[in-house]
Amino acid sequence: MPTPDFILQLRAKIGHDLLWLPGVTAVVLDDAGRVLLCQRADTLCWTLVTGILDPGEHPARGAVREVLEETAVVAEVEHLAEVHAGGPMQFVNGDHAQFLNLTFRCRYVSGSARVNDDESAQVRWFGLDELPRLPDYHRDRLHAALRATGVPEFVR
Repeated sequence: MPTPDFILQLRAKIGHDLLWLPGVTAVVLDDAGRVLLCQRADTLCWTLVTGILDPGEHPARGAVREVLEETAVVAEVEHLAEVHAGGPMQFVNGDHAQFLNLTFRCRYVSGSARVNDDESAQVRWFGLDELPRLPDYHRDRLHAALRATGVPEFVR
């Protein structure tokens, strides 16, 4: 689901004005040390698994939900790796948003990675030495998860 219903309802009232939204990034690692990535259907860019939390949703549960919805993989959160307040951004449709992103280090539990919704063109496991080009902020989140000790990093 590209845009959650609650955001569409808000947009009907406020138009393209800036929304402050809670987002999650799941860095899912398997026992071989590979990371799960999605190739976005809209831009064909490879990224970590990301999503917007539903109102009242627990962030760790939201990260696990996004992994399952997008990749058919069951994951388990190990810990919060990073908290990042991003800058304002504008989407192609004119919507403005700013995200508070929570990056979780997750471990693979079960499932076969595959495209499981219309947001991704491909889903794959990658060794850390064979990563495709990632947006800088996704590479930063991946490195934060790899460094994670259980104490989250706070980034402005």
